Amino acid sequence: MNDLALLVLRLVQGGLLAGHGAQKGFGSFGGPGMAGAAGWLESLGLRPGKPWAGMAVLVELGGGLLTLLGLANPLGPVLSATAMGMAAVTAHQGKPIWVTAGGAELPAVNITTAAALVMSGPGRYSLDRLLGIRVPGWITALTVLGALVSLGVGYFSEPEPAEGEPEAA
Repeated sequence: MNDLALLVLRLVQGGLLAGHGAQKGFGSFGGPGMAGAAGWLESLGLRPGKPWAGMAVLVELGGGLLTLLGLANPLGPVLSATAMGMAAVTAHQGKPIWVTAGGAELPAVNITTAAALVMSGPGRYSLDRLLGIRVPGWITALTVLGALVSLGVGYFSEPEPAEGEPEAA
């Protein structure tokens, strides 16, 4: 039963995050596409926006698909947590927790789900199990290091001032 629960978690969390990446990358599901995502990321202080948008698509779509398939665990959930962590420290930073106030409620749930998948592994119904794949620890460590660096950059980025608001000196 635990393996079935892990499969459900992976399918929902990975599938939704992959869809989120497809919105940014291709304009799927009513998303902004790459140009719209780049402009939005620039407004959050992530400049230039195009490389950040490309990275967001790679992390969200790639991490989501890896998670969904249970492939190369724990890289998918680590990438998923990175994407949601970046959302929390940029788009939702300084706001109350609840999504109705623009807060990081949903990223917090996604980060928690991804952390649970990192700790538990992908389960029996995964490509890792089927193919006998085990990701070396050093690859996981490099992925986590890259995630922490990108989160630091996101945290310290300066959003554009709102219209009519004076620029910081």
